[in-house]
Amino acid sequence: MLGILSSLWQYRGFVVSSIRNDLIARFVRSRLGGLWMIINPLAQVAIYALILSNVLAAKLPGIESKYAYALYLMAGMLAWSLFAEIIGRCLTLFIDQGNLMKKMRFPRITLPVIVVGSSLLNNLLLFIAMLVVFAVLGQTPNFQMFWLILLTLAVVALAAGIGLILGVLNVFVRDIGQVIPILLQVWFWFTPVVYPVSIIPEELKGTVGANPMYPIVTAYHDILVYGKAPDLQQVLITVALAIGLMLIGLFMFRRSTPEMVDAL
Repeated sequence: MLGILSSLWQYRGFVVSSIRNDLIARFVRSRLGGLWMIINPLAQVAIYALILSNVLAAKLPGIESKYAYALYLMAGMLAWSLFAEIIGRCLTLFIDQGNLMKKMRFPRITLPVIVVGSSLLNNLLLFIAMLVVFAVLGQTPNFQMFWLILLTLAVVALAAGIGLILGVLNVFVRDIGQVIPILLQVWFWFTPVVYPVSIIPEELKGTVGANPMYPIVTAYHDILVYGKAPDLQQVLITVALAIGLMLIGLFMFRRSTPEMVDAL
């Protein structure tokens, strides 16, 4: 672990410049540029809100705003978009960067770190945009939002751990790259992002409760929509799982790096 941290520190300039270049690339030849990072998730929220708000708004107790469902959606999407982006980009990361890994000598761990840094920057811009939308809809910021720092780290650890494992496996078994996007869609619908927990049938609550993203998304809703502190006991279970997956992912990555270069 110390060796990994030392390598990242030595190549910090490479990591920072790569994140900056990734952001700049989003502006090239596009009139709206980086705004698409914000427009896409907000458009998805608007579509869900337009279709489902009349059905589900009444199912959100404790929220008097007529925009309750839109607020609920944005809070959930903020958590899920970061999680899904990191996994989706890590899934094909080593395949996409195969030529770079073959031709240049550098710490390979910088590649997933660049993905995480870029995804965090995207999520920060989305969060700022959502704060503006929340303010327009009458939802004021609160001090509970500082809990989002811990929650963001938990999402990053969980997504990076899963992403590293799948990214390594995808180099050797390319079918994984085809299956995981489908499984992510299923996972999305088993996470209370677009619907409240109260409408889940009793026989499915155990399945949803075993979802590690369930306490995270619920915590985002508690903080951003209800203005209260998250249930730390549930969140810490996800944090422990995330740390375990991170360690497994790092172990697989370090052991498989030479074989990955050959396979690529």
